Amino acid sequence: MLTFLRTHLRTCRLGPLAPQVPATLAALMLALALLPGGLLPGSLRPAAAAQNPLPDDAKPPRPADLVILQEWISREGPQSIGVYGVKADPRMPDNWSVQIWQEQPDRITIATDKIRCSPTGPMRVTGTATRLIVRELNPGGSITPANRLDHLIWWAVCVPAQAGKDPATLGPLARSLGYSGRLIEREEVLVVPRR
Repeated sequence: MLTFLRTHLRTCRLGPLAPQVPATLAALMLALALLPGGLLPGSLRPAAAAQNPLPDDAKPPRPADLVILQEWISREGPQSIGVYGVKADPRMPDNWSVQIWQEQPDRITIATDKIRCSPTGPMRVTGTATRLIVRELNPGGSITPANRLDHLIWWAVCVPAQAGKDPATLGPLARSLGYSGRLIEREEVLVVPRR
């Protein structure tokens, strides 16, 4: 991952990493570079149980290119998560930005994630206003409740024809696309300094 960080930092004109820079700082710099606009304001609201569901006429219309990846019923009511607005990063091949649409009974939040589709280093960079989460993924590997959403989003961005399909069934396709299915999945949580 350090090579990936060095490459992206150079691409973002932050200069090469000095040998004494800790890996966590390097990962933070990468995450900040990958999320130049940060998360959208809607994602900055604290999570809370739905007390007052939004009336249907108060909800913004769903984007035309929204693909719903999951829908479920919770104690608070119906919820869904989807993606839209997928855009290639012109500076970094195999990197994409995507809008994550989270619909709950009392609010809709929208965040910007970055996805890397490269067979040698697939990942998702997500987070909140105060922390960034860098997740290295293993397309074609084991799918658990902990990584299912990451893989649903990754497949929707990197292989749009598979959007919404159970990632546990896509192992053979991943291998045919050049993903080994044997990568180690990791997560790094980075605290973002307040501005």
